[in-house]
Amino acid sequence: MAIRRALVSVSDKTGIVEFCRELSQLGVEIISTGGTKTLLEKENVPVIGISDVTGFPEVLDGRVKTLHPAVHSGLLAIRDNAEHRETMEKLGLDYIDLVVVNLYPFQATIEKPGVTYEEAIENIDIGGPTMLRSAAKNHAFVTVVVDAGDYAKVLEEVRQSGDTTLDTRKRLAAKVFRHTAAYDALISDYFAKVLDEPLPERLTVTYEKVQDLRYGENPHQRAAFYRKPISSPGSITTAEQLHGKELSYNNINDANAALAIVKEFDEPAVVAVKHMNPCGVGIGGDIDEAYRKAYEADPTSIFGGIVAANRVIGAETAKRLSEIFLEIVLAPDFTPEALDILTKKKNIRLLRLGDIAAAAERKPEWLISSVEGGMLVQQSDVHSLSEADLKVVTDRAPTPEELKQLLFGWKVVKHVKSNAILLAKDSMTVGVGAGQMNRVGAARIAIEQAGAKARGAVLASDAFFPMGDTLELAAKAGITAVIQPGGSIKDEESITVANANNIAMVMTGVRHFKH
Repeated sequence: MAIRRALVSVSDKTGIVEFCRELSQLGVEIISTGGTKTLLEKENVPVIGISDVTGFPEVLDGRVKTLHPAVHSGLLAIRDNAEHRETMEKLGLDYIDLVVVNLYPFQATIEKPGVTYEEAIENIDIGGPTMLRSAAKNHAFVTVVVDAGDYAKVLEEVRQSGDTTLDTRKRLAAKVFRHTAAYDALISDYFAKVLDEPLPERLTVTYEKVQDLRYGENPHQRAAFYRKPISSPGSITTAEQLHGKELSYNNINDANAALAIVKEFDEPAVVAVKHMNPCGVGIGGDIDEAYRKAYEADPTSIFGGIVAANRVIGAETAKRLSEIFLEIVLAPDFTPEALDILTKKKNIRLLRLGDIAAAAERKPEWLISSVEGGMLVQQSDVHSLSEADLKVVTDRAPTPEELKQLLFGWKVVKHVKSNAILLAKDSMTVGVGAGQMNRVGAARIAIEQAGAKARGAVLASDAFFPMGDTLELAAKAGITAVIQPGGSIKDEESITVANANNIAMVMTGVRHFKH
């Protein structure tokens, strides 16, 4: 067989004139519609209007033009089926061997500020997906192209043999079904948002591949990085890598964790993360002070870690960062002087995030976690807390300085793997106990890490104390104030221990489990 007739109708006209011109020179008859036909005529590419094929005008403002038996019979007829050939001949219909279609720009439309519901609906393509699906189903005989990046491959094969190979047609058909599925998923998601139905009876999601990764968490695991078609600003998916090696699976996870924490703060803040947990967090009058605090919080664990800042990194901070081995530094931007210093380190990855202050409005996103045979969906934890939300449950209320440190610790502990205990002092973390099977075990780790710094520090717990043992441990270490959700049947036991040791304790009524 050979490609004799092509139906071309594209919204994105990148490369279409050159593609069709060469097809025509190779003897392929071009059928087209609407704006694509107008463009080809303007560029002197021979073209036949769709109405000349169907014998029916384009009607209803172009809503109906290719939805016609003359089109879909030409696409769906099985060429080596005698009955199909007889029907085509009897009805005077001809085959269509190549379909080149990309769809109305639904995504670009709904991304526009102030887009109306009516505009969005009008940009739902009907004829395009129908032609694509028909051609893809009949890929044994029909070549279907939805991506301008495939024009060159198709032309190369047509030049060589007059047709494409079956393997190419299969791959192009598979791409079509992925494309139309993603298109429908976007439409479904749009309706879910309009109707405020974020958890419908069927959930279809779509992501675009950013890159293949060398491996996953371990070298024997395959992995790739995907992003949502409409990505969140100031996120890892929209960050610009300025320097360094390709990001790994673990790099991306850790960088995302660091960014989530640093977005908690309005004041200059720096977060150091290791294995998805913060090992050092500091806030200060400027970003250099914040980094010094984050470093001093745990000079050992920060080595080989991820550092995120919520302000532009300048030369002074860059000098400090360059003194140790770091995997990644993320920031809204870097000064030229800072880049000159940091890019001297060959392997460090530098990610420019843009305006994360605007991105940190703390709107919840829907997070997906895989389980064998299914998935879990929940909102991201963007709950914030103010002084007015706190309930003092002890005889002594926290001092203004203790209150400041308690709120700081609460912002960080929500990002520590449960069971989580965090100690804070002087607007920096001094001890972190993460991922333990019991809360007193997490407290022991945090207190041991803090050492002498535990005296006069405050303690934040991501969930309530099931008994008073953690408070007893805190009292021995010299901790002066505690913030915790409350809600245990033994809250009074913890309150009694706190009062006996002059510890101020506040309850939030909100827990922050992170598994």
